Amino acid sequence: MSGASITLQPAADRDRGLAYVESLLEANDLPSRDVRDESAAFFVGYDGDERVGIGGLETYGSDGLLRSLVVDRSARGNGYGTALCSALEARARTAGLERLYLLTTTASTFFANRGYEETDRATVPDAIGSTAQFEDLCPSTATCMTKSL
Repeated sequence: MSGASITLQPAADRDRGLAYVESLLEANDLPSRDVRDESAAFFVGYDGDERVGIGGLETYGSDGLLRSLVVDRSARGNGYGTALCSALEARARTAGLERLYLLTTTASTFFANRGYEETDRATVPDAIGSTAQFEDLCPSTATCMTKSL
């Protein structure tokens, strides 16, 4: 495995894709109860035919919410996290998004190294601030970050 590139497939389009997303989130102590909601678009990252990780993207006008970026434990250390984040950012740009927001309790350094900056939760657009991630699923102690695309 090179880890240099991955392809993204919508989780809903692949056999058991959403179940894989839910199981990977649960195995990593991340919220999974809204995976099948219409607002969340989850993707599975593949290296060839092998699933290596997941991530989600919610769109709110020109803003987006980057969700639950997780690399499968067996695939960690091969650059898939960076590749997955880059692929999701590219998808966001293609969709016309200008800025991404995220919440994290464990990966602020990873995202800072990718150009995300900490921001006060009170400054996020109302559409982002009223998502399940901000209002219910993530703790108030989670670090809020943003990046211009």
